[in-house]
Amino acid sequence: MNGVLVVDKPAGPTSHDVVARVRRSLGMSRVGHTGTLDPFATGVLPLVIGRATRLAAMLSGADKAYDAGVRFGAATDTYDGTDWTGPPPPAPQELSAARINEALDAFRGTFLQMPPAYSAKKIRGVAAYKLARRNAPVELQAVSVSVSRLELLEYREGLARLSVTATAGFYVRSLAHELGQRLECGGHLESLRRCRAGVFALADATTLEQIETEGRDAAARLVRLEGLLPDMPSAVLDERGARRAAHGNTLGPSDVASFGGLTGPRTGAERFKLLDGSGRLVGIAESRPDGLLHPIIVLM
Repeated sequence: MNGVLVVDKPAGPTSHDVVARVRRSLGMSRVGHTGTLDPFATGVLPLVIGRATRLAAMLSGADKAYDAGVRFGAATDTYDGTDWTGPPPPAPQELSAARINEALDAFRGTFLQMPPAYSAKKIRGVAAYKLARRNAPVELQAVSVSVSRLELLEYREGLARLSVTATAGFYVRSLAHELGQRLECGGHLESLRRCRAGVFALADATTLEQIETEGRDAAARLVRLEGLLPDMPSAVLDERGARRAAHGNTLGPSDVASFGGLTGPRTGAERFKLLDGSGRLVGIAESRPDGLLHPIIVLM
């Protein structure tokens, strides 16, 4: 039971809650996630199972795509609507789709983004949201992020629906807050659905309820180790090379049967999936300037 299980997270539970519930359903302790979703958010939450937990860091760095609902007319401390009570704020009278589109230009490409005070970012080892809840100073640093797609899909009565594709670490809540500031009317994130995380999309996802119903049979839904990191080149090892890789030993040309269509590793820190003769994923290696492959993750 090793691979990735793609969950369509419901609104309400935290990402850690989802992990705990899947652990109970599968009867496995080695379950983790590749990037959190806020409790009110829904959508794609890839969970790494078994030996795939060793690949979590590589999978978490992929771009994410979202469908976001931004409510204009009021800002909130959390940059979202989780603590909002009562009816929505009145729609700003002079706000239009044209004005929103013009303001969105500032949030395309690469720029520095300030994380929300109510976030899991650590400040001297303490999560920022814990400090914010105690009204303690929250001294966060802006982070470089990149947005490859930012499109206004619809605007109606104070609510804008946006399509966003951005690098890992991007906060859609910060986008909503800063967009409201730029438009001088205030704004917060009312809804968020993650449509894609790396290569995993909603079409690959299963509801948490379905996984809990199926129990251990949900393992049939796993994306196996060999199907992960499809864009990474592969090195097929001979029998000796597979044994050496399983022990973390550096690999030379005599240990590799083929390079998946490549002539060999290029100099620099290029990464390769290491496959044995039957196609099983043995590990991940990094090429060295001398042409050798050094395993950085062993999965056997």
